[in-house]
Amino acid sequence: MREIKPIKHLDATVRIPGSKSYTHRALIISSLAKGRSILINPLKCEDTDYTANALIRFGIPLLWDDNRIEIFGLGGFLSPPKERIFVGNSGTSLRFLTAIASLIKGRTILEGSSRMKSRPIDGLLEALRLMAVKAHSEEKRDSLMVFIESEGLNGGYIKIGGKESSQFISGLLMIAPYVHKKLEIEVSGDLVSKPYVDITIDTMSAFGVKVMREGYRYFSIREGGVYKPCEFQIESDASNASYFFSAAAITGGKVRIEKFNPNSLQGDTGFLRVLEEMGCKVIRGEDWVEVQGGKLKGIEIDMRKMPDVVPTLAVTSSFAQGKTLIKNIGHLRYKESDRITAIANELKKMGIDVEVDDGSMIIKGGSAHGADIETYNDHRMAMSFAIAGLVVPGIRILGEQCVNKSFPTFWKTLEALY
Repeated sequence: MREIKPIKHLDATVRIPGSKSYTHRALIISSLAKGRSILINPLKCEDTDYTANALIRFGIPLLWDDNRIEIFGLGGFLSPPKERIFVGNSGTSLRFLTAIASLIKGRTILEGSSRMKSRPIDGLLEALRLMAVKAHSEEKRDSLMVFIESEGLNGGYIKIGGKESSQFISGLLMIAPYVHKKLEIEVSGDLVSKPYVDITIDTMSAFGVKVMREGYRYFSIREGGVYKPCEFQIESDASNASYFFSAAAITGGKVRIEKFNPNSLQGDTGFLRVLEEMGCKVIRGEDWVEVQGGKLKGIEIDMRKMPDVVPTLAVTSSFAQGKTLIKNIGHLRYKESDRITAIANELKKMGIDVEVDDGSMIIKGGSAHGADIETYNDHRMAMSFAIAGLVVPGIRILGEQCVNKSFPTFWKTLEALY
């Protein structure tokens, strides 16, 4: 349990670790390139450790040293692991490793924690089966098992749904240069979390592979193009920056984040526009952003493209005048926790009025009071509600160690604000 102390005056400069999304993708792609790549400023956390350790099990030489990773890709030639690979509660690791395992001649078994049984994977497995891969999942008492058996991967035309997870499309795109023939992907329905596909395509481009696309409906990769090793700089994580932007918003203070790309493809940079709409002042430099808190007002906002900052927005909205309507967030029920229910439960503990349905949430700003905040082993719940404690006395975060999933230095960074 960690009690958060209210802050009297906030005027801070902060640095945020590298992007989790870019780190995962750079690890996968550099492992497929042939030769030595250097990844600079990667995020080292539980989730990215799962991905890196799995690649080592696939035969990839990899050295993680301080603020960089040296990785020796084998040109798409990977070895089947001798034992099952555990990925904890990392949905990104499970989906991306499922995709890359389909390139391996042999059998791979991936194991996720119990919560993974509630997180989508079947759409990706179905797509792989259409590409001549034996792929299925099994629910055990305390885990989800995914089995992949392949003799190499056929390409062809694949139609896949977009409403469950954009990571299905990202996983297929990243392995596309190494299938036996041209891979074409058609997305049916409205794709959720679109910016994450943009991040995938951007990382692929940095390693020399161009994706042809028609918006978010159709993607293809030219035959014969493969990844080239390179030095790849990973920018700061926009999701993790959101907590400190929120801190400025609710305290009326000022936070500047250095080494931050205000024009990043990361969808969660859109949180800055949300804060502007709510009444904050945002100043964007070449490689920094500053948020100055103002009188916050409730808004109506579609968060389909920014699901990871919904908990941050929900907490911020609790300090705004009037109601905030957060729309198109139904897929948050399948994250590390059922985030819609979790957010509502904990805000109500603080005395905040909340209404929810399957795909939206209405939060009425009010006078919050202290509470013991259950995190549901969800890193984003812990970090979002910790920010409320900068204003509200008596906020205590239970299970605070869950931040290790994505931001191990969060508590140290938060303490530096005082």
